[in-house]
Amino acid sequence: MNEKDDVNGLFVRSRMPEELGFLLKQHPRDSWRKSPDLTAMGRFWLKRHNMFRDLGAALSGSLVQLREENFSPQAFSQWFAPRLNFLLSELEGHHHIEDAHYFPVFVSAEPRLKRGFDILDRDHHHIHDLLERNANAGWAFAEALAQGGDRMRFAADAYGGEADHLVSGLMRHLEDEEDLIIPLLIDRNENGQSLM
Repeated sequence: MNEKDDVNGLFVRSRMPEELGFLLKQHPRDSWRKSPDLTAMGRFWLKRHNMFRDLGAALSGSLVQLREENFSPQAFSQWFAPRLNFLLSELEGHHHIEDAHYFPVFVSAEPRLKRGFDILDRDHHHIHDLLERNANAGWAFAEALAQGGDRMRFAADAYGGEADHLVSGLMRHLEDEEDLIIPLLIDRNENGQSLM
């Protein structure tokens, strides 16, 4: 199925399908941080997701700093390259562990959420493709930084488009994933059923 034909596609949906929100209604987002039943794993999950959000936004927004000449191309390259590499590798690893280990455990604990985890799994494949495109554009941009001029500006624009697209999809995915997982962790812990 084509992404744009899939009503639950990463860049089509504005949230998870309503019928998957039954635990979120019981444990709304604004109650999570204060919940005594938010497990250590849930807190860790939220921290990791916030790190991805912050780093994605920093990389995407860093181009403004370069264009405004707040960095020299060399200083920018030294700042940019390790952060790009870290984001790409950490996201790949995070998604692999979720797909191979966590999602099957969560589906086993609450089979009514299987459709949601299937959607998140499809997201991971789509995000993997976006990560590859982002990596290619990022490394081309890093190479062009040394040459400066128009080549650097064109490469910065190309990377900026890829980064913005990745960050947009990533923000949708992280929010939807949290809306399934965090209420599930709270609900099971509240009922004395630790998942991990």
